[in-house]
Amino acid sequence: MVDVDTAMRASAYDKRKRARGGSGDKEEPKSRELEPFKPDEHAVKEVADAYSMWLVILYGLGIALFMRYVFMPTTTEPSRILWVLPVSLAATVPSLHKLVIPSRYVELYTGGNWFRACFLFVFSWLALTFVLSNPPLSDIAPPTTSNGIDIQEADGIIDSSWGGGEYSLEIDRDEVHVVMGLGVADNIEAETAKVLITLTHKGNTLILANDTAGNLTDAMTLFEEQDSGDWLRGNETSLTRKVNLGPKVTNRGEDIPLAWDLGMLEPGTYELHIEMSESRENMGPWEVNEWSKDWEIKISQTG
Repeated sequence: MVDVDTAMRASAYDKRKRARGGSGDKEEPKSRELEPFKPDEHAVKEVADAYSMWLVILYGLGIALFMRYVFMPTTTEPSRILWVLPVSLAATVPSLHKLVIPSRYVELYTGGNWFRACFLFVFSWLALTFVLSNPPLSDIAPPTTSNGIDIQEADGIIDSSWGGGEYSLEIDRDEVHVVMGLGVADNIEAETAKVLITLTHKGNTLILANDTAGNLTDAMTLFEEQDSGDWLRGNETSLTRKVNLGPKVTNRGEDIPLAWDLGMLEPGTYELHIEMSESRENMGPWEVNEWSKDWEIKISQTG
């Protein structure tokens, strides 16, 4: 058993011994010398990195061209394989280096090089695909609604909500006057989009539109006649200057705003079906770009 006083004396003796250069543990002196810079080795590594960079960029370009002009024309619509296949090809990047680049450069690559090369390939392919698939070179996006649908304020509507493809109205009477609006949006020439809109209730179907957006002049006129501040979902404002950009349902100048007077509607569920399509020559890869959506307008009476 060692008491506290004995332990403290032993510790003090050990410190004095190390101070006199005794056999106590000594800290290894830290080296302050810099590793010598070897310009030749550095230049070779830079050349190897340059070879890798250009090989990966060209590989990404080749895959983007193949997917856009060879693979995509064999399909009829967007699918998961269009991005799963190119991303999976990132696993072939190291093998491609070993096949194309001289071995004296490949030997210099480390795990970090392979990691950066794979990421550069993915982002190169992705950026080039965006360029090849969007205007002015192409247009793969079908026309859609600008921002869902909206309804004008009217006497009897006491509450409303929009979400999950369902527009809910609470009314305090047996029926209410409903004016519905939406916007047609597309990358280019939204007025040429073919629009089909139907409203179904209790087995009865009403065709609201079946023409190109530019020809729906009555619907455009009705939207313009509505008070822009009376749409139930309100107006869109800019994040910086808080400027009023117009109704949330369609606030872009290039979109086609449309509205329909649905008349007096009673409580119930109204099924809204919307189809939009476009067909342009030399804007591939698909002959027709189509989009469709099914929404519901639910009206419930309270009180």
